[in-house]
Amino acid sequence: EPGPKYNVLHSIVASVDETPEAISTNISGTIPEWISGNFLRNGPGKFEIGNNKFNHWFDGMALLHQFKIAGGQVTYKSRFLGSDCYTANSENSRIVVSEFGTVAMPDPCKNFFQRFLSRFELPTSDNDNVSFVTYKGDYYVSTETNFMHKVDPETLETKEKVDWSKFIAVNGATAHPHTDPDGTTYNMGNSYSAKGAIYNIIRVPPTRTMPENPKETLEGATVVCSIPSVDKARPSYYHSFAMSENYVVFIEQPIKMDLLKIVTGKLRGKGISDGIYWDPKLETIFHLINKQTGKLNSVKYHAKALSTFHQINAWEEDGFLVMDLCAADDGKAINNYIVQNMRKSGEALDEVYNTMCRVFPRRFVLPLNADKETPSGQNLNTRPDSTATATKTAKDKVFCTHEDLHDEELHTYGGLEFPQINYAKYNTKPYRYFYGCGFRHLVGDTLIKMDLQGKKMKVWEHPGLYPSEPVFVPLPGATEEDDGVIMSVVITPNKDKSTFLLVLDAKTFKELGRAEVPVNIPYGFHGTFNSTMTHRRYLLERKLEAH
Repeated sequence: EPGPKYNVLHSIVASVDETPEAISTNISGTIPEWISGNFLRNGPGKFEIGNNKFNHWFDGMALLHQFKIAGGQVTYKSRFLGSDCYTANSENSRIVVSEFGTVAMPDPCKNFFQRFLSRFELPTSDNDNVSFVTYKGDYYVSTETNFMHKVDPETLETKEKVDWSKFIAVNGATAHPHTDPDGTTYNMGNSYSAKGAIYNIIRVPPTRTMPENPKETLEGATVVCSIPSVDKARPSYYHSFAMSENYVVFIEQPIKMDLLKIVTGKLRGKGISDGIYWDPKLETIFHLINKQTGKLNSVKYHAKALSTFHQINAWEEDGFLVMDLCAADDGKAINNYIVQNMRKSGEALDEVYNTMCRVFPRRFVLPLNADKETPSGQNLNTRPDSTATATKTAKDKVFCTHEDLHDEELHTYGGLEFPQINYAKYNTKPYRYFYGCGFRHLVGDTLIKMDLQGKKMKVWEHPGLYPSEPVFVPLPGATEEDDGVIMSVVITPNKDKSTFLLVLDAKTFKELGRAEVPVNIPYGFHGTFNSTMTHRRYLLERKLEAH
């Protein structure tokens, strides 16, 4: 099952310097001239401060990257996020901020999985190293704590620091919001009360309430719906959620956060990841919330224990909600990204990889019209093209099994994570293609395009090259779903200073070109493309070329 032996993953978690002034890149092949804008990426970039080392991959200090693409040319720059954490750590030359798995000596700043616990004066750090997101047209970097930072996508300079809890009663929000076509953004965050932990669905309006105020951030944000945790003291960890046209789907999975352990963690000299555990005896629960009314569906959809970090897409059709996600049968993986593991080599690293559960794309089909009258014991999924099942087992309970969105071939690539689609046009709608990374190792080592008609795959792979999350950029005025390119930052741990931005034709999955950067870049998490090319400008440029 595991792929070839990898000796040098440790350079993936090696610290690098920032490159705040734009540098040119070395292009081979061609970068299509119609691509115009900034490809922004975010991920950990610094894993030690002074003589102290961070313990968990998610802890590395946030490094922001920008590939500026225009007229077939690419420049690169990067900056460390100007967070209080980074500043405090740099000034004191030792880790003073307790991140996800690291216990700091003293402790001004705080941490990642704690979007939860600020009520009890828990660690919450402002080291935003997971993703770039937009609210009201502004760019932010975000992790899962209550802080975000507004960032200038041109200079990568850190602008305002934003605290969710100043606007609504939540202790943070996920780094994976969903956006409606009109720009309204939905997210989820937790809050605490005497009654225990509560999951909240949050809505942020599409435009500024005061258009002339550039300092505006989350004004107008509201809580649409609050869902109490089934186990008050042990809420589920969630990294993201699913959204269709009319519903938000919250997936309550058996990755549990022991609030007591987390709250007392600092006293016991333990990091946060110690308070997170997988309970395979529990079922997974899908909660449906109506976006218009804010009402929680009385019917709960259950499935066997699964863990999911990223959803692919969800839509409603013929009385069903179809939900596609990347899932594993086991949730122990979270503690495998401990930096000590990433710094191992050869056999030891294979061992860590072999204990991890593979992640695969799956489809659940939830019948929206199940009610008291619905007969029990029969499969309610009448969609002819789907092997997923949904069976009513109690008054307000429907038990679901999934359909695999792949065939045997995907097993040889180690499963698929970091899924992406043509989001702007196909999110919350029926779709045909998704893209992701194959994982024959602890980080992605292939790029995969999945065609859901026939579950056929196209693969890009080169030994020793490790591509990150593929981002789809549509051709201006595209008529077909896969008209456009896929961009991915590829790291080369075996070769010094040869990281590159890869551009593939999304249709054929063949390489169009690459832009090599003469610096080392660590493996990052998520990215986004901030396009400056409009359909009108594209047509105009074509016209001028013709003349």
